[in-house]
Amino acid sequence: MWLLLLIPACIAAVLTCLRLVRIAATADALTGVDGPRPAEAVGIGLYETAYLAGGPARVVDLALVLMASRGRLHLAHTGWTSVVDPQGRSRLERALLTAVGPDGQCRTGELRRAMAAHPTVMEVGARLALAGLATPAAVQESTAAAVRHVRQALLLALVLLGAALTLGSPAAEDAVAALAWFSLPVILTSGTLLMARVDVYPYTRWASPAGLEVLREVRVPRQAVAGDRDRELLTAVAMTGPAALQDARLRAALRH
Repeated sequence: MWLLLLIPACIAAVLTCLRLVRIAATADALTGVDGPRPAEAVGIGLYETAYLAGGPARVVDLALVLMASRGRLHLAHTGWTSVVDPQGRSRLERALLTAVGPDGQCRTGELRRAMAAHPTVMEVGARLALAGLATPAAVQESTAAAVRHVRQALLLALVLLGAALTLGSPAAEDAVAALAWFSLPVILTSGTLLMARVDVYPYTRWASPAGLEVLREVRVPRQAVAGDRDRELLTAVAMTGPAALQDARLRAALRH
């Protein structure tokens, strides 16, 4: 009886692990560059830093905080965004103001979701990926899906093992044999996940290994901007998100 349950467990384990290995090899080829370009060569600013640290959603949060801090938007803690100054200073600001709508007011959560998929925001990631600093979106999505499938195969093996022990023969020899054979897909999937934590998980981040080096440099205080509190605040938001804000009402506005 337990042999019938072992077959799908082994098939799922082998197929998902092979898929993850193949995707990891492809990701390594796609993200490999001759060497990371200097930050100045690819224009690493606040928005680029935000993308590397937190992806498109972080870029949108930074834009909202920047425009609110300079009096162009009002972010209410009730979850509404209102336009104060309709003149955008950059492509991203103009796109954000357009997304608010002609009424000059919209729900903050809806605005954030719409802008996270906006071409202007995605261009930031595409340029960083071209420079080798960001993981391409396709690589990130396929790698995360492959890791998730291996986890599901591990769970399937454990569930089928439990079913085999429950429905199988009460003889001790059969239980030992089932445990021994089911240990194969369990070891394969769990071992693959352990190796993935080192070799594969970097490709599920927004920043590539070279991009992580850029972020480490950003964390180092720079004397040139040490006295610029506004710049320091925006850099903190880019690196860690709205949690860096000291204004509780503004943090509440970005939670909607």
